[in-house]
Amino acid sequence: MEPVSLAGRLVAVRHHGKTCFAHLMDQTGRIQLYARADALGDDYALFTGLDLGDFIGVTGEVFRTRTGELTVAVKAFTFLAKSLRPLPEKWHGLRDVETRYRQRYVDLVVNPDVREIFVMRSRLIQKLRAFLDARGFVEVETPMMQPIPGGALARPFRTHHNALDMDLYLRIAPELYLKRLVVGGFDRVYEINRNFRNEGIDTQHNPEFTMLEFYQAYADYGDLMALTETLFVELAQSLLGTLRLERGDDVIDLTPPWRRLPFFEGLSNALGIPVTPATDTKTLAAAAAAKGIDHEGEAAWPVWKETFETLVEPTLVQPTFVIDFPLELSPLAKKKKDDPRLVDRFELFVQRRELANAYSELTDPIDQLARFQAQAAAHARGDDEAHRLDLDYVRALEYGMPPAAGEGIGIDRLTMLFTDQSSIREVILFPHLRPETGR
Repeated sequence: MEPVSLAGRLVAVRHHGKTCFAHLMDQTGRIQLYARADALGDDYALFTGLDLGDFIGVTGEVFRTRTGELTVAVKAFTFLAKSLRPLPEKWHGLRDVETRYRQRYVDLVVNPDVREIFVMRSRLIQKLRAFLDARGFVEVETPMMQPIPGGALARPFRTHHNALDMDLYLRIAPELYLKRLVVGGFDRVYEINRNFRNEGIDTQHNPEFTMLEFYQAYADYGDLMALTETLFVELAQSLLGTLRLERGDDVIDLTPPWRRLPFFEGLSNALGIPVTPATDTKTLAAAAAAKGIDHEGEAAWPVWKETFETLVEPTLVQPTFVIDFPLELSPLAKKKKDDPRLVDRFELFVQRRELANAYSELTDPIDQLARFQAQAAAHARGDDEAHRLDLDYVRALEYGMPPAAGEGIGIDRLTMLFTDQSSIREVILFPHLRPETGR
């Protein structure tokens, strides 16, 4: 048999007098090494003196042990790099969860299951690209630093460009730039992008996160619901081999068609009274207070939003398209023809988490300007998440934008679903943490 040459990290060593078994690990997995004093001569003492975590290269013949384990009989080895810190013999799970995130490089070495999460994440992104590429979408890149933060209702991070002497904002969404490209003739366009939102950190949110955002001309939000169902089915079948996902106490069935739940129907069910966009704030606030939701102010939309997030979202286990949102919560979406108080929009929920947001795009520059002005007024009153006035985007719409629909899918949360993880930190290699107090 021809000898083989391998290199990797030493992760286990067992001494048996003049023989030694060890395990060598690289990105592809582990393989057993078998070293004998009569084969290595004077180098045997050097081999047995290696520490866990050291990197070595070995040459030898492959055979199987009596138990069938693939093994390399070491004929020669080369020392490659030293590990000065000992690897932990056993990682203690949740008791060291913050240390796992902070020292991800150790977590990846000692926990093979963690590496598999990020392999799955990579494969998900590859499949997403292949799905869209096969349907004529063009991948692009848009600015990560923007003079006006837009495309979402969120508080941005601000920085300063010295040469231009101007403030810039880290992207909260690529939406307005991607829609400029639709104006420019890219009928199907997408971007896999990093977004930054200056918000709280919890099991569902990280201030830096990854989104897939795509736009399709001559389509509406109904077309994207069908496309989304097809996408999830293709991802699940190709990556997991099933549409039935067992996730804790939940069994998720991705088989289409998925449930459609109108926004105000969900509110009505949750509050136990009929709720429409015309329901007066006093009646709405009283019903919400009976469910433990307090409200101050004259506007109804904050009650809608908090009630939905508090009472409706926790019930959405199976794939559900929440549809027909109120205009007040959707400053960039197209109004419904039969009820201009609502918009053609959906949010996809699976296992109580929002995974996607989509809508038929507002292409009327006059309507868009009015909505921007209303958002700017809210920002001036102190709403840090309100949309800013973007006159250049209005100008782009004035050149004409075809009917279109757009969608954003959270890749971090999608990975959580496909890898059965309850925290977003488990699917982000380097999540944001408070500074260490000591080393």
